[in-house]
Amino acid sequence: MARDTAEAEVGMKGITFPAWHGKHYVPLAELLVRLGSFGLDLTWRVEFDEIVDPRCVEMASRSADAGMDTLTLLSLTTPFLQLIDAEARGFAGDELVLVLTEFDSSLWDVRAADERVLSELRQHYPGAKDL
Repeated sequence: MARDTAEAEVGMKGITFPAWHGKHYVPLAELLVRLGSFGLDLTWRVEFDEIVDPRCVEMASRSADAGMDTLTLLSLTTPFLQLIDAEARGFAGDELVLVLTEFDSSLWDVRAADERVLSELRQHYPGAKDL
């Protein structure tokens, strides 16, 4: 994945947690729902190292343009879509405010400009550790 956002991520705090909780896989759709109202007005751009589903092609296509709103991204990630090495970047206007990175379908890293987002996710994923 081309990480052209590394400089913007510097001011963000982050957590990491397993993508699997027992037999339950935590898909991108679940994380989007957990964001609640914080995520509703974001514009998303998604990159993939590995295309695992035709919906990934659609997400990449929309990301190449102006990005997509949260509800569009949510519609493309459901039902159950397991990603491998993917990154979803959420923007408020031109400002990067959230980065959701999945590594090898086994770990999620979440970086956010707003600590409240991380606090909310820590409640749902108690095994989360600070990055």
